[in-house]
Amino acid sequence: MWLLALVLAYLVGSIPTAYVVGRYIYGFDIRRRGSGNVGATNTLRTMGTIPGLVVLGVDAFKGVVAVWLGQAFGGPGLAILTAMLAIAGHNWSIFLDFQGGRGVATTAGALLAMAPLAALGALLIWLVVVIFSRYISLGSIVAAAIAPFLVIYFHRPWPYILFTFAGAALIIYRHRPNIERLLAGTEHKLGERS
Repeated sequence: MWLLALVLAYLVGSIPTAYVVGRYIYGFDIRRRGSGNVGATNTLRTMGTIPGLVVLGVDAFKGVVAVWLGQAFGGPGLAILTAMLAIAGHNWSIFLDFQGGRGVATTAGALLAMAPLAALGALLIWLVVVIFSRYISLGSIVAAAIAPFLVIYFHRPWPYILFTFAGAALIIYRHRPNIERLLAGTEHKLGERS
């Protein structure tokens, strides 16, 4: 049952929401537009607000489903593994030749299922950074860096703390191109369309 939960989590995470919306509703491959990233931010820039919110919601829900699977079949220990596999599926989708997004929304969904108050705190931090800087990537990086300490503050089980540190490290690692553009002053701001 553990193996089944892990496989299902990866497959759920691999569903390329942004690609599906772009390809089958708007008629283009999102990997060839904007940043080429298969995530909510690039969807927002290339397709608009409503598609961006849809992709954000579905990608976050993938993380929630993965945690539910883990909790149902094995408890917190399995839940962190199913969550990480869903994020891996999003970042390296089997349906897109192992290409994908940055994993922010899917990680946020998993965090919401594990530690709702910590997730809310991370969301507020993300909002403040994005509002004042207009950089979505910077908001994601800062929120990811602070999220593990929020999970500790709210006394969640140690597997969830471990997951949040791992998820934050992966988010920051996946944002290396964004960090380079932020340092160079060439990163796109919120409201700039590709």
